[in-house]
Amino acid sequence: MPRLMLVVLAFAVCAISAAPATAQTGLSGISTSVMTLDRNFDIADKNHDGLLSKDEANAGHVPFIVKNFDAIDTQHRGLVSKEDVHNFIKQGLGRNSPTPAASTKPN
Repeated sequence: MPRLMLVVLAFAVCAISAAPATAQTGLSGISTSVMTLDRNFDIADKNHDGLLSKDEANAGHVPFIVKNFDAIDTQHRGLVSKEDVHNFIKQGLGRNSPTPAASTKPN
């Protein structure tokens, strides 16, 4: 009987330790996309000032930035930084998060 308990315990430990790795795979696609976007941002930034103009974005391989340029450029300066792009992505992800359940007030 103790051997069976040991096997069950070992299985439980393995099952629990695998859970975080599975949970992280949901964000791996987003993470990969952002890394690719950052790389392409750097390539499109021809004058290497850390900012993309609309012209640089149109000439570069950053269709996401081109499509959303005006929304990303919240300061309306005609330039976007990586931080601006990341903030835009974070806001978009935040809009898709589930609404918390309504709390009930104790009587």
